[in-house]
Amino acid sequence: MDYKTVVFEYDHGVAIAKLNRPKQLNSISNEMFAELYQIADRVAADDDIAVLIITGSSKVFAAGADLKEVGALKGVIDAHKYVSNVHKVFNRIEKLEKPVIAAVGGLALGGGCELALACDIRIAAENAKFGLPEIKIGALPGGGGTQRLPRLIGSARAKEMLFLGDPVDALEAYRIGLANKVVPDDLLMETALEMAAKIAKRPGYALKISKIAVNDGIRMDLDAALTHEARCFEILFATNDIKEGIGAFIEKRKPEYSGT
Repeated sequence: MDYKTVVFEYDHGVAIAKLNRPKQLNSISNEMFAELYQIADRVAADDDIAVLIITGSSKVFAAGADLKEVGALKGVIDAHKYVSNVHKVFNRIEKLEKPVIAAVGGLALGGGCELALACDIRIAAENAKFGLPEIKIGALPGGGGTQRLPRLIGSARAKEMLFLGDPVDALEAYRIGLANKVVPDDLLMETALEMAAKIAKRPGYALKISKIAVNDGIRMDLDAALTHEARCFEILFATNDIKEGIGAFIEKRKPEYSGT
């Protein structure tokens, strides 16, 4: 299936979704939102895909939502429909039961930053800049920025970014925990692919349950989260992969996981 605003490909268990609206600086249009949702569904349904990488060009990951479309919203009802759709798409990516890596080069602003926040891991090129500039036009980030960012970097640092609207560079993003690592610009995709390939070799069901444990547990109090973790731990003992993993370790051989 071909997409108009995203280039999609996959090989050896790793899928790549490359945002592709270069003339619009990869601003996320309604069409791109729809295609990202379709891609998430496609990745979820394909047992041959273990990891998804979302990226843009070397100069811009995504410069935000399409302001022409946002500017055309007429009143509260339109705004509600629009932001509800954005939440639906980013929640789909966040809750995808497979790891999602954002490979960020250049600008990741507004909705672009929020898209990266919905991913599990963010690898930044040295030229990357992350920002939520909505305050400068009298708005706020409506795609999860006011909620995912403080959960990731803490409320004080998140408020500074939200109140000022100024971007942070890659090294600052790494320092505050917004980026997992920073790499030279020309090594961005190589690094992302290496990490994805390594993750893809891990037992798939354990990856799924680990992601669920973290995503659900972070919204619970500690006691409830620990109980949730215990249930997740117990579930894995019904899988063939844990038997294979333990057996291979004892027998000092390479495990052969089946994903069951």
